Amino acid sequence: MWKNGTATSTQIGYINRNNQKNHGTRGVQGTDHNAIAYKLECLEDGCGHIYGANGTDVFHRKCQKCQNGSNGIVY
Repeated sequence: MWKNGTATSTQIGYINRNNQKNHGTRGVQGTDHNAIAYKLECLEDGCGHIYGANGTDVFHRKCQKCQNGSNGIVY
């Protein structure tokens, strides 16, 4: 079951400035200090790439496939 986080950027459905949509968290520990991992989907030009990101990064993440962003993490 996917859940919202507490910040605006960690809410299910949030789309960041780089057109990455947040699908929520299952509570998996992220790679940043005290971070939780979130499932993101790239909406840029129909890319559709799905990857994990720390909640601390959701607001500015870029897709690793089409925007030269960092590698995703386990979500």
